[in-house]
Amino acid sequence: MKVTLNRLNQAVHFEGESASTDVKVHIDGSPEIGGEALGARPMELVLMALGSCSALDLINILKKQKQEIEDVKIEVDGKRKDAIPAVFTDIHLLFKLKGRIDIEKAKKAAELAVKKYCSVHDMLVAGGVQITYEIVTEAV
Repeated sequence: MKVTLNRLNQAVHFEGESASTDVKVHIDGSPEIGGEALGARPMELVLMALGSCSALDLINILKKQKQEIEDVKIEVDGKRKDAIPAVFTDIHLLFKLKGRIDIEKAKKAAELAVKKYCSVHDMLVAGGVQITYEIVTEAV
């Protein structure tokens, strides 16, 4: 696996590109270090990675269980230390599912998706981050 980061301005705006796709991601720093709000911040990308890693598996598991998913939204809230480095200490994922979904199947699928299949989860937990999650469903 390989990514490339290219600096796009004289500040801290980068464009990240994956070797596996042509998709580009804009990354920028905080205003304190010259960021101009031209992309996501690196630690926001970590939260996005955790949420998307878990969601991909969650959706796949629910589809195999013949659950009818109409929409998925994931909110990821991270708390960081007030020290340098300002690493995450706690992260909470809220999976909002809409469709014809059995809540018990969704809870079990979320447990598998987050705790068993998500490598981002395992890396963060190995670093001491406490990760919690919950599922809410809305019928169609």
